[in-house]
Amino acid sequence: MTYAVKEAFLTLQGEGAQSGRRSVFIRFAGCNLWSGREVDRETADCRFCDTDFVGTDGDGGGKFTDAAALADHAALLWGEADGPRLAVMTGGEPVLQIDAALIDALHDSGFEIAVETNGTLPAPAGLDWICVSPKAGTQVVQRSGSELKLVWPQDGLDLDELESWDFRHFFLQPMDCAERDAALAQAVELVMERPKWRLTLQAHKYIGLR
Repeated sequence: MTYAVKEAFLTLQGEGAQSGRRSVFIRFAGCNLWSGREVDRETADCRFCDTDFVGTDGDGGGKFTDAAALADHAALLWGEADGPRLAVMTGGEPVLQIDAALIDALHDSGFEIAVETNGTLPAPAGLDWICVSPKAGTQVVQRSGSELKLVWPQDGLDLDELESWDFRHFFLQPMDCAERDAALAQAVELVMERPKWRLTLQAHKYIGLR
């Protein structure tokens, strides 16, 4: 299988329970909820995405002809640093491309594997960390994992239903939008009302990382 990667880079995880960890981010091209083209945004299932996942022309991106090639690329980005390795696979929608061969190759290279998915496709077996970020109006089939990360506000989501899903962590993340301050205030208010949830911020943006 050939893997289409928009970009891959070494950074710190900026969100959720693993915020602050040294990580290799692998951003896959393509998504099943939006084409990535602005002309299609208003009719997409997900309209607030803030990420460019079109093509393979980003830093560290490209087309990798097999799993070993992509795992070797991740290891090269990680470098010689000792300690536990973390690969964060995101997108777009990474589950469109992740398969058993890639999971095995990354594990063989010493990586713990985290995925950030919209949950509309079942996550493959063997992942070490599953973060699901539901989008209103979509059918989420991946209802278990490590963390549920809800971008807020979104109309049409039933918080009582979400709280019944099988996750270890429940996070509210203020939407990065023109009404950012209002989104933050609403997220804080909701966490105060529903303590099962925790606030997470996109720390990498505040400190100037990708």
